[in-house]
Amino acid sequence: MTERQEFAEVDAALAGRGFTRMVFDLGRIEELLDLLGSPQRAYPSIHLTGTNGKTSTARMIDSLLRAFGLHTGRYTSPHLETVRERISLDGEPVSEERFVATYREVEPLAALVDARSDEPLTYFDMTTALAFAAFADAPVDVAVVEVGLGGAEDATNVLQAGVCVITPIGLDHTEWLGDTVQDIALAKAGIIHKGATVVTAAQDEEAARPLLERCAEVGATVAREGSEFGVLRRAMAVGGQVLTIQGLGGVYEEIFIPLHGAHQAQNAAVALAAVEAFLGAGTDRQLQIDAVREGFAAATSPGRLERVRTAPTILLDGAHNPHGMTATVTALQEEFAFSRLVAVVAVLGDKDVAGLLELLEPVVDAVVVTRNSSPRAMPVDDLAAVAVEVFGEDRVEVAATMPDAIETAVRIAETDVEGELSGVGVVVTGSVVTVADARRLLKR
Repeated sequence: MTERQEFAEVDAALAGRGFTRMVFDLGRIEELLDLLGSPQRAYPSIHLTGTNGKTSTARMIDSLLRAFGLHTGRYTSPHLETVRERISLDGEPVSEERFVATYREVEPLAALVDARSDEPLTYFDMTTALAFAAFADAPVDVAVVEVGLGGAEDATNVLQAGVCVITPIGLDHTEWLGDTVQDIALAKAGIIHKGATVVTAAQDEEAARPLLERCAEVGATVAREGSEFGVLRRAMAVGGQVLTIQGLGGVYEEIFIPLHGAHQAQNAAVALAAVEAFLGAGTDRQLQIDAVREGFAAATSPGRLERVRTAPTILLDGAHNPHGMTATVTALQEEFAFSRLVAVVAVLGDKDVAGLLELLEPVVDAVVVTRNSSPRAMPVDDLAAVAVEVFGEDRVEVAATMPDAIETAVRIAETDVEGELSGVGVVVTGSVVTVADARRLLKR
């Protein structure tokens, strides 16, 4: 059997656990990690939660740490093209060979846990265990770990990390985390453990209160955007933006990040403060500016206003809730000068679809609705009905498949345009799955 075939076999075995199955029970992942010798204790960790910006912030933290010469492991989800993206070593997805070898080590012990449990380990439980084992085997100097869902009952909350990062909190996953921002913040505050340093983005009062109460309860130190750190200035630049950031250790100037939007500037400030906290920077010690610049300049965030084509410009953005779409729309208005913009939208059925479309409506000329590859995808006819309510019938097109949707959007965008297409654009959005489907087509 070839290496590629072995990986495909392992990938299928993982998928057989139910890609979207949720079981919130830390006991099973704790038992599995105990059998593995507690690999998550072999290195310090930076643990991230929040509603939006987790993956972008994690990737910036990873890039910064590597600029300071550290070997890193990064665990994020979901993935765009391959499950290997979830488990990165020194900024690169693990190889198929390493992924398979780690799975062969973990799977027999997972089978023991499954045999003793009413519910087998989930897909996310398994990828979490694989990540922690791969990081220990590498070995890494530090792990940057993003929660899958919530915090308190998430499989990653076995870390008890010394540095915890909270990105902006809003309404999402209400069927699991609660109907209010306060409930969601309470769930996410569960990653804060005794003695931790907590770096939090600016939060609405409803979200901030549970976070601060949890910090007081467990004796955690907190650094807040707008108080201890934040973006002082930002300016547009070719391919991104240039920032001046007030960090925990002082002011960092002329920081270029190759990412668009005020939300990415905020993520950068949070990432810098987290790395300062991890490396021990503070009022009497500032990080070396050249390494900070190098780390940010190398940061990437696939599927976040990612340009994959020009003439016409095609952007991919994984905004899937109103909070995320607000940031995307603001960036489209501030940083892109489109004379005509068409959206391709496919969403999951449990999202605030009307809220997403209402935010998108003022900035696009037309919308092409379709369906993505998720089993949870909203049927295209249902999505079209909502879109017509928001956009009006004349501005809505329906396409059965993603290839047809992209082709239709490009055709609409180019209609009656003579000569230069630089002001014409298509944005594909609504879900990370939507972006993954489009990326497979457009990045070949």
